[in-house]
Amino acid sequence: MSENTPDAATEVKCPMNLEEVDLFGPGAQEHWYDAYPILHEEAPVYVLKGQGLTPGSDGFVLTKHEDISMVVKDPERFPPLMTEAIQEMAASGVDVETIPNLNAMQASMVTLRPNMELWRLHKQELTDPWVGPGADRNEEIIRAHANNLIDTWIDDDEIDFIHQFARPLPQHVMASVLGFPLEDIPQLAIWGEAQVKAFVYGRGHMNQLNEDEIREQFQLLDGFKEYVQQQVKEKRRNPQDDMISFLTQVTYSPLNRKLTDLEVNGVVYAMIIGGLETTQYALEEQAQLICEHPGLFEKLKNDRGLIRQFTEEGMRMRSPTQGLSTRRTSQDEVFQGVKIPAGSVLHLRYGAANVDPDEFECPYELRLDRKAVTRHLTFSAGPRVCPGAGISRIEQQTAWNLLLDRLEGFEYADGNDFRHQPGIMLGTLNLKLKIKKA
Repeated sequence: MSENTPDAATEVKCPMNLEEVDLFGPGAQEHWYDAYPILHEEAPVYVLKGQGLTPGSDGFVLTKHEDISMVVKDPERFPPLMTEAIQEMAASGVDVETIPNLNAMQASMVTLRPNMELWRLHKQELTDPWVGPGADRNEEIIRAHANNLIDTWIDDDEIDFIHQFARPLPQHVMASVLGFPLEDIPQLAIWGEAQVKAFVYGRGHMNQLNEDEIREQFQLLDGFKEYVQQQVKEKRRNPQDDMISFLTQVTYSPLNRKLTDLEVNGVVYAMIIGGLETTQYALEEQAQLICEHPGLFEKLKNDRGLIRQFTEEGMRMRSPTQGLSTRRTSQDEVFQGVKIPAGSVLHLRYGAANVDPDEFECPYELRLDRKAVTRHLTFSAGPRVCPGAGISRIEQQTAWNLLLDRLEGFEYADGNDFRHQPGIMLGTLNLKLKIKKA
């Protein structure tokens, strides 16, 4: 048990009724999928008393697919929490570098995407060419890195799948896409952990860190900012075939100019924060699904056309990001008969929506013939869908094709306790597998 794993005496217990449901307490990760059927049946809108945006107000957890889908597809009616602040900064002309505790991504949003139209163009012009659904240029990169990682353990009898494959693969891929030297990956991993610190160690549905934790986080992120600045300067002088070089050269049409160093830094920050975690957690949970379904490995090995369906079902059944408090109501609303006042914060519980029995028949079953499986909300949906969804999907499908090529099979090894990291991500700490080389 790591030092960040909850103490067994204080952690959340498996809920048997609504009164025992706790989605955010220490150890709640072990029982999320025990809580969701209770919430769907008894409290599809779960009220977080006194945990709203202002003193005395409440927060609201949405668990139904239809509700969350509507919210994420209508950012005008349900604006992201940062939108108002970003637009105010954009209108004021403030120097964003002088604002405390504003990371590079948030700072770049002030000029690059303060509204939905610019958000769309930002995705279309700056990120889709590199990490979007049509960015097939990355498949060769993914194959090379996946094969290199497999080479390091293919002759072993047992591996830790997370630390030897699922975690380093997206790290190596994203470094190559951005144009970072591979030898810098250990330090980049430290900075990546600092970026997602609130989602792992933050408390409550708002993922709050205390002042000391925030100070430590930004000290680390200052180092990352300086590192990216050095990379940007080098890429401006000597552009290569990578995303940072592209960002230094492209003319962004809404502004009719090239990006500043800070703006490039902000786009890179967003790529790191969104490009590592989802893929790691998806791959590790998919490996567990294979272990738990005898014959599935052989079925996928013999019919590669099923891999896409398998990865989508895996992400649906065990969502990497379980939920985020990212939207608020711009007017009074009613969800599932519950009145929600204007200005309320909404916690969108993607993990629950993806196993909503009103949306997915037998939602806890892995079905390789499920219709329209991509309607899951793992990457959100609508105009603010995750910009890295495309490359994550390619990574997962490519990785499993190679693993199926090079392995005869695998199963759980001894010593797994299946404990999860704290926070809002469904992240198993370790996954020991017995493997058999093909």
